[in-house]
Amino acid sequence: MNALNSEAFVLFGQHILWSDMVGNLFGLAALALGWRRSIWTWPVQFMAGLILFGAFFGHLTGSAGKQAVVMLVALYGWWQWQRGKEQGGDGHIAVRFATWRERAAMAAAAAAGTVAVALLFTAYPKLSWDPWPDAYIFVGTIVAMYAQARGMVEFWFAWLLVDVVGVPLNFANGYAFSGFVYVIYGALVLWGLRDWWLRSRQAARPTLEGAPA
Repeated sequence: MNALNSEAFVLFGQHILWSDMVGNLFGLAALALGWRRSIWTWPVQFMAGLILFGAFFGHLTGSAGKQAVVMLVALYGWWQWQRGKEQGGDGHIAVRFATWRERAAMAAAAAAGTVAVALLFTAYPKLSWDPWPDAYIFVGTIVAMYAQARGMVEFWFAWLLVDVVGVPLNFANGYAFSGFVYVIYGALVLWGLRDWWLRSRQAARPTLEGAPA
């Protein structure tokens, strides 16, 4: 991983690392594939996590740990979409809005998880330079990926909330390319949100009795 952790180029005074750039390009591709409801979003997300794990391991242990969890959730997402890809009627996963109970459960899990992880990072400073925002991004990413695996439109809202903190945190920690990519994520998230929102409404639209199937 030494070559991947070397500097690729300098952009606007920020030093861009190969690992940071390549890993986030994979992450960007994974998000675009998720928008298209392609099951390949998950192996691409797994590769993004693997590369970024190598980028962070050794000096940002908390971020490296986040990528390890991301890889596990990517495996879960692959399994979920394999099971449900026929539900959409077009060979892709069907999308829907979460129930209020599911939303409450995810919000509670995100809040409790953020506090727990932040306290862990605070107790062990070597795990993170910025315990609370890093914990927020860590847990928010997992919640977003879980919602994506379940085909929930709220997946996109969760990514937007992660972006709000992810952009400044990555710039502050010297991962400029991650910061730039998070800005692009924001645009993709808005387009993906619109697409999944419309698809969920089409799926929920009742079929008139006697109408052709």
